[in-house]
Amino acid sequence: MILFLIAVFLFAVLLLVWGKKSGEGSLGSQDDFARCLAGKNVVMYGANWCPHCQNEKKAFGDSFRLVPYVECPEDPQRCLAAGIAGYPTWIFPDGNKFEGEQGLKRLSQESGCPLGD
Repeated sequence: MILFLIAVFLFAVLLLVWGKKSGEGSLGSQDDFARCLAGKNVVMYGANWCPHCQNEKKAFGDSFRLVPYVECPEDPQRCLAAGIAGYPTWIFPDGNKFEGEQGLKRLSQESGCPLGD
């Protein structure tokens, strides 16, 4: 009985360790891409209630935490000053604005930042 309990415990530990390792690639797989966007001062303007903004955020997964983001309903003056007319809007330091969902591939092409695996 004790050997059975030890085997179950070891199996559970292995599953836990394996699950963490397999999840690391998916949760933070775009960290370098998001850091590159941040380093180039690319900013996303949006609103939590906006489904297109939610899609953009989901595309980054957990890595979105690294993307410079302005929540316009919380900072309307900043969004007005930036000329935001719709959500999401991506603004690049050269003044280029891209309104609507862009997707990671387009953001990569426009920014020169390579996508993660």
